[in-house]
Order: sequence, then C-alpha cells, then structure tokens
Amino acid sequence: MHVLLAGGGSAGHTSPLLATADALRRLAPETVITCLGTREGLEARLVPEAGLPLEFVPRVPLPRRPGADLFRVPGRLRAARRAAVEVVDRVRPDVVVGFGGYVSVPAYLAARSRGLPLVVHEGNAIAGVANKLGARFTSHVATSFPDTALPYATYIGLPIRRMISTLDRAALRDEALAHFGLSADLPTLLVTGGSQGAARINGAVSQAAPALAAADVQVLHVVGPKHTVELPAGAGTYVIEQYVDRMDLAYAAADAVLCRAGSNTVTEVSGVGLPAVYVPLPIGNGEQALNARPVIDAGGGLLVSDEALTPEWVESTLPALLTDRDRLDAMGAAAAHVVPLDADEKLARIILEAGAR
Repeated sequence: MHVLLAGGGSAGHTSPLLATADALRRLAPETVITCLGTREGLEARLVPEAGLPLEFVPRVPLPRRPGADLFRVPGRLRAARRAAVEVVDRVRPDVVVGFGGYVSVPAYLAARSRGLPLVVHEGNAIAGVANKLGARFTSHVATSFPDTALPYATYIGLPIRRMISTLDRAALRDEALAHFGLSADLPTLLVTGGSQGAARINGAVSQAAPALAAADVQVLHVVGPKHTVELPAGAGTYVIEQYVDRMDLAYAAADAVLCRAGSNTVTEVSGVGLPAVYVPLPIGNGEQALNARPVIDAGGGLLVSDEALTPEWVESTLPALLTDRDRLDAMGAAAAHVVPLDADEKLARIILEAGAR
C-alpha cells in the first residue's frame, strides 16, 4: 500500500505526521510512504531527516483579515491544487491523509478529483478551515480531543513521538539532570514556548528568576531558536537552551512545566504525567485554551492568560507550586490519565483500513 501524508508549516501538523508514519512502518513494514509539504515549513527539514520522501506544493496561507492578499488566495489555491494533482498522478497513492493546515487543502482537493480514499486528522479542539473542508469528502475523520465538531469524527487522541509516549521519567531522571547540568536536590521548572519560543513567557519567567532561586527552584528554559533572555542578578541555577531535540530528557528532568497549549504540547506534557501551567497563545480562535481544558478540569494543570502572565504572577504562584511535592504528585497523576498515548497506531489502522477498501 502507498500512503500520501499531507501536513506541515508548523510542529502542530508535522509532528503527528511523523509519528503516524512511524506507526505505519511498525504495523505494516511493506507500506510505502510519501509526504506532501512546502519548502518554507518545518517539514522541509524534519521529513527528510526522518528518512521520508517529501514532495512540495506552493504555500497558500489564509489571511486573517480582509485585504488585497485575500483576493490572491483563489489563484494560489488553484496552483497548489494542480501541484498536488501532479504529485498524486505521479506517485499513485492508495490513500491520502491530511493533518490540516494549508498543505492539506490541495491534497484534499486532489484526492477528491481522483476518487482516492481520504483520512483526515484534526489536531486541535476546534477544527481548522482545511479540515472542515476535508471532512466533507470522507467518513474517515479522527480527532485529538473528544468534543471537536466534525462529521464522522472518532476521538483517538493526537499521534506523538514514541520517544515521548513510552517515556519512563523516573528511569531517565538522573541522566536528564546530568545532561542539563541540573541538581538532583532541587525541584526543576521546565519553561518552553513551543518550537519557536514565546517572548511573553521568556520575559515573565526570566525576570522572576531571583524569586524562583530564593525558593530553591532551578529552571530549564527553552527560549526558542530566535530568542535570548537577560537574567537579573540572583538568578540561581537557570539553564538556558535555544532548542532541545531531546525533549524526553527535558520532561524527565522537570517537576512541572510552564508552556503554551498547542495540541502537541498538551498531549506530551499531560501524557508523561507532568503538572503544567498552560499559557494559551492569545491569537487564533481560542483553540489552545480548549486544548488544555480537559487537563485543567481533571486537576492536572493551571491556566493563565498570556496577558496575566507577568513576573509578579510567576513570583506569587510558581515557587509555592514547585516546592509542594504532594500537590505536584497529585497534579501529575491527574494529568497522566486524561489524554490517550496510542493515537499513532489507532490512526495508522484507520489509514490501512481506508486504503484497503
């Protein structure tokens, strides 16, 4: 069977694509996989690094506001559809799979025009425009969260890396602390704004570093590849990384996480049983707050708005949390049972069944 996986632009679409490809190769090693993406997105680097062939379509972003750029969308979409049809006709997949975003729309249109089976996976609690379109063309629709409103939706969770879904934090903790130069005697706060970093998170936590140090809390801060932070005097043990490719080690070293609430982040952090303070991205349609809501309701995390995340909030909230072992343990146990971690294999089976038909 030949499977065409379409997704990219951000880690939110690329990571589940790669996790699903890995599951397909485990469950059905004879499966041939081709990926569809853009030259500008993360997939241009990550997909070849994973040993997968990548075909390209032109990028067709949807403007958030009316303007001259909006009138260019139909022409760009026609060009992207033509490119996707050319790929489909050349590689001849048995099934097309889309993970949303602007890469998936031309893939969905190409699959429909050639009468190919289509599988749609929605990563966020609120479906995006691309998957609302794709779900009209198929009954094979899977979601990461239970209340996502799409026709024929089956809730399976979000496919994540096996490195994370099989992580034993306790077994890896000593190695993780040594890797980052952290102490085994102090609680560790992991801070991350996602693959690109977040200026608001970076500023609020770094400015509160003296208060965290005074409470004997050490910090592992992943600031993002294009960000830097200035630490005030008295910052204590404060490890700064621009990018971490071994997030299993970062999670194993941490006692709690302060992070955005993208679907990948929520699934990974809650899945490995880490208490979290979620700071939803303040743009979009509010999906990040909804992504975190099941974990919050279960008692596995806290929710603070981007605007409310100030150095003063960090100083007044996080030292007490990080030094309360019983509370951390209770939150971690609550988080660990919210989000399923086997979505990669569930989605792979849906794809294999759709292609076989």
